[in-house]
Amino acid sequence: MAMKAIGTFADKISDDALAMQMSRQSLRYSELHNEASRELLDAKAQGYQSSALSDALLRTSIHYNTMLNTSTGHLAELLIKNSTNGILEMEKVLRHNENAGPKPVALARQFIDLEEKNVERLKQYL
Repeated sequence: MAMKAIGTFADKISDDALAMQMSRQSLRYSELHNEASRELLDAKAQGYQSSALSDALLRTSIHYNTMLNTSTGHLAELLIKNSTNGILEMEKVLRHNENAGPKPVALARQFIDLEEKNVERLKQYL
């Protein structure tokens, strides 16, 4: 979801530094996604597939929230909110899957760490 959100935000960002930050963030999300996908394949488990409806709702929400305001500060605020929600959701997943094993937990912690660092970097654009 994070990669799709960044893709939707990308054409709204006019600040070059913020655009570069989002590109780096997207690359790191891709790396984590690929690593998690490899782990799922190794475990012969099925990965998460988002639905067309959830993708459309995400894009619609972003377009709605940026319809009247695409300022750098506003975009940074929305991105911070998305990252914060990602942290909260991953913490819930970890709490509900205490026996997930060391590798999945490590990947989840890497995601949380990435999101926390993103929030800190995005604060400069507020």
